[in-house]
Parts: sequence; C-alpha cells; structure tokens
Amino acid sequence: MPRLAFAMAVPLTLLSVPPALVNSTMKLAVAALLAGSAAAFAPSTLGGRSATQLDARKPFISGNWKLNPQTRDEAVKLAGDIAASITDASPEADVALFVPYVFLEAAMGAAGDKLMVGAEGVCPEINGAFTGAVSTSMLDSVGVKWALAGHSERRVIFGETDEYINGQCKKLIDQGMAVMLCIGESEAEYEQNLAGAVCAVQLKKGLAGIAKEDLDRVAIAYEPFWAIGTGKVATPETAQSVHATCRSIIADMYDQEAADNMRILYGGSVTPESVDELMAMSDIDGCLVGGASLDSTKFGRIINFQS
Repeated sequence: MPRLAFAMAVPLTLLSVPPALVNSTMKLAVAALLAGSAAAFAPSTLGGRSATQLDARKPFISGNWKLNPQTRDEAVKLAGDIAASITDASPEADVALFVPYVFLEAAMGAAGDKLMVGAEGVCPEINGAFTGAVSTSMLDSVGVKWALAGHSERRVIFGETDEYINGQCKKLIDQGMAVMLCIGESEAEYEQNLAGAVCAVQLKKGLAGIAKEDLDRVAIAYEPFWAIGTGKVATPETAQSVHATCRSIIADMYDQEAADNMRILYGGSVTPESVDELMAMSDIDGCLVGGASLDSTKFGRIINFQS
C-alpha cells in the first residue's frame, strides 16, 4: 500500500464563532435553490438498496488526530500500535491517519507501509506573505498526497468559507494531489430538515471548477457537526439517507458514473460499537474517526469492522 500524507491542525474545543457565520442561518433560505432540483435529494433505490456500484468502491477507514498527541514519542507509539492492528485477516480497505504537520514523517516511519499517513489542511496560496500557512508544494515535497478541506471545525472556529475551501480543493488538484472534502450540517439545520440542502451547497461550492476526470482524487466525508466530539452518532439509517442524497447530488453535478465511483465516508463520534452497522449501509464507504483514533485498541477495532 503506498504511503500518502494528509494535512491537519485542528483544536479540540470550539473557542469562538466568527461573526461571518452569524448570518449562516439566513443563507439557508436560498440553500434549496442552490441545491438543484428536488430529485437531487431523493436517493435512487433498487430492491431497497441504493442503485450504486458499491462493490467498485474500496472501503476507506481514516483517523483524524486533530491537536493530538502532544509529543513525538506519543505519535510514534500510537501510529505503530495502530499499524500493528492491520493484519492479513483485516478487511480489504484503505486505512489512513490524518496527523499534525510536525508528526508527519515520524508517523510515516512508525506505520511503515501498513497504512497511509498524512496531515490535514492547506493554504490555497502557493507562496508569499502568509505567516503560519503551509502550501500544497511544501506538502508535496515531503510526500504528502492528500489533505482535508472543509472540516466543520475549520469552518466554524477559523471561519473558512466555501470559497476558501474551494480554493484549497482546486490547488490540491492542480498540484497533482488529492482532497477529502468534508461537509455537514449543524444540529439546528438537521432539526429543520436542511441536511440535504446544506450538503448540496457545500458540495457544489466545494467542487466548483473540478472536472469529472479529476474526481478519482476526491473523496467526501459527511460529518454532521452536531455529532463531532459530542458522543452523538447519526443512526445508520439517517447517515445512509444523507449519503444517498449526497451521491444523487454528485450525479446531478456530473453524472451517475461519477456518483457511483465516489467514496463517501461518515464522520461523527464513530466508535467500535457503531462502526459495524454504519459500514453495513450501502452508501457508506468508510469512516473519518476523531477521538477513537487516539486509542489504538478502539481504532484497531474500527479498522477491523465486521461487514
């Protein structure tokens, strides 16, 4: 398995909400218009299952360490222990860790070729006066091939807009790298039945300008913000419904082939207790795991999900 790298630097707690996001609720009134036709929200079914080529989509289990651990030695041990949980008996799946920038090479060395290691987040600018930023070319030069874009913590805490996130996506594609675009609604939006509309807006804006032929370097992670780090988990049926909706939106944006080939992961307090039911859903192709990825035993069980 090739070693890739992903990008990350997200704190654990919500410190503040940027003023620019205060008006987000007002924007929901136009969300349905941007989302496209109502048909885009109705998952296609065949015999009770989504009419997609599930067998063609390799499962993808990934962990997001966020602002953890606190030392290089801890990162090396955790990466090594997680890698050791992958055996010949493990499911045929891609496994990845999103780790802080400073631990990239150390974690890659500890994991060997058992899993993909990377970081999370990138600046859409290539160089210049952007203190603290990391560019795609910098990441590429040290072996990073993937990066996250649009994680809800980046949207809410750091005020990253859809336009900024789209810039990240396009810059990664232009660099010959790949991107995992994170999307998801708040609890208030979920309770107002706006999950589909919110995801449609984030998908359409995030993938704007990316051609179908580049979608093999794109994955989607649906992370309802209300389920991240809260212990709340969307029921498998709820997650499946939103994933099917997202797939229909991609079909509307591109075509059915693009939708059938797109891997869509679920994220939001995924645990060893919830992973099997989630992975049994036809449109859930993997998981983006937060807290449980900091425990090698728990994450090892998630990697070794029972299908």
